[in-house]
Amino acid sequence: MSATAAPPATAPKVALRGVRKSFGDVEVLRGVDLDVAPGEVTVVLGPSGSGKSTLLRTINHLEKVDGGSVSVDGVLVGYRRSGNKLYELREREILRQRTRIGFVFQNFHLFPHLTVLENITEAPVSALRRPRPAAEEAARRLLARVGLADRAEAYPRQLSGGQQQRVAIARALALEPGLLLFDEPTSALDPELVGEVLDVIRDLAAAGTTMIVVTHEIGFAREVADTVVFMDEGRIVERGTPAEVLDRPAHERTRAFLSKVL
Repeated sequence: MSATAAPPATAPKVALRGVRKSFGDVEVLRGVDLDVAPGEVTVVLGPSGSGKSTLLRTINHLEKVDGGSVSVDGVLVGYRRSGNKLYELREREILRQRTRIGFVFQNFHLFPHLTVLENITEAPVSALRRPRPAAEEAARRLLARVGLADRAEAYPRQLSGGQQQRVAIARALALEPGLLLFDEPTSALDPELVGEVLDVIRDLAAAGTTMIVVTHEIGFAREVADTVVFMDEGRIVERGTPAEVLDRPAHERTRAFLSKVL
């Protein structure tokens, strides 16, 4: 490389190309293209029914795409390519891919019959074959990280919604994923509990974790996001920095949405 040549661009952590998805006659994603750089926090905003959650679920193949492709770290998710055709991977291979993509749901999805500690150690032991003592030691460190070191032996029913969501985040982190996906992580919480969950996500952002967060928390997006994406009717309408999208939106649809939520 010559002294004046530009350095090579960093390959995206996540790359969506022409992603399409329909449920029956309803086209939910209409050819979505999106790149997320390593260490970047991308916040996805938009009205209900705009395709935000479906987009997130295609990234770890919880929803199969009808067209286009999703790649993480340059590897196709859910499929292998042979010539010009894509063939779906076996379930075992898909599950292996998902261990590298953490997913935090809006309704926690904790196992009610397992303690907090057991909820966090289950996947590392069963999916990654880690010795249980090592998995439990790592789980306790994660519980301390999310401020719940004293709740290891509690059951989900004994926790507040905010605490359950922090356990869900610790559970996602237990597999040491390279990417974290959050699907409206505060929407099921009472307003006074939202802050404790957003604080954990802020800490993850500060640590350089690559995240895609679907949320309606505009203030959080302004504070934490590197990139804000606004979706409507299955398309990305606008994409830019928080200042660009939230303060100086270029598209009329974005302006109309923000006028109702700010």
